[in-house]
Amino acid sequence: MPATRANKKAKAAPKARAQKWVYLFAGGKAEGNASMRALLGGKGAGLAEMTNASLPVPPGFTITTAACNAYFKGGRKLPPGLWDQVERGLATIEKVTKKKLGDPKDPLLVSVRSGAAMSMPGMMDTVLNLGLNDQSRQGLATLTKNERFAWDAYRRFISMFGRIVLGIDAKKFDAVLEKKKGKRADTDLSAKELEALVGEFKAIVKRETGKPFPIEPHDQLRLAVEAVFGSWFGQRAKDYRKQFKISDDLGEDRAAAARHASGIRAIREDREAAREALPRRAGPRVHHRAREALHAPDALGEADRAGRHEDGDRHGEGEAHHEE
Repeated sequence: MPATRANKKAKAAPKARAQKWVYLFAGGKAEGNASMRALLGGKGAGLAEMTNASLPVPPGFTITTAACNAYFKGGRKLPPGLWDQVERGLATIEKVTKKKLGDPKDPLLVSVRSGAAMSMPGMMDTVLNLGLNDQSRQGLATLTKNERFAWDAYRRFISMFGRIVLGIDAKKFDAVLEKKKGKRADTDLSAKELEALVGEFKAIVKRETGKPFPIEPHDQLRLAVEAVFGSWFGQRAKDYRKQFKISDDLGEDRAAAARHASGIRAIREDREAAREALPRRAGPRVHHRAREALHAPDALGEADRAGRHEDGDRHGEGEAHHEE
């Protein structure tokens, strides 16, 4: 037999497997389960468990606690490969829901919620109705046949995003709102008045940051993920961990889930379906997580309730989110 050539190329070593930062729960299947609480956080593990139990959970994905720790170790930079996985996760949600983030006709809206391996209710930040801009707001109005609802959702999103993501003092938005409504309740504001508020809120963002409000939904998503990561070392969260002797190294998960434009009706119908399904599901873990989800606040439903304070969404965050 001919001798083997000395300069024959050796077989290339197999590439190291890329770190998995994102775990999906969509289409009735989840990549995680309740045993992965340390990696997915309590919220992410619960959503995975409920999805696998065929409970009606809106599709979404969880960014791991390991990604949060890597973000801070890397000098507040997203770890390599994370954003590609987020984009693929988002594409899966869009395929399952048959909606597109920022679509002007049938917009997909998402919430970005924080969580941790140990429960820290209300200590970290949440961004709701992400994906709204001038075009998708019009799509929301058309789908719901309610201009007032769409303008109200939009102005709430701008103030929430401005406060949580852009670091603008909430009092800046509150002052404009109070002046506009006078002695009236929020629900007494007309669609035209809410439209004017949107313009004024955008002006606050431009004045305080030197930049216009970000209208590209993918930019909104990235900024929101980084901001909610940052809330792990926010003062409220640090004080809470110190009081209850929780390690700073646990990290937090990010759960992004779909919010359909049908809003209130879909949330309530899904909750009724979950209540009917629960007795047929075995296991106390599933019942526990599902009950948390059933009692979590629904921001779209509460958006039109009288007397709601702008900060209510942040401080009223539940341990699990379940909204469509």
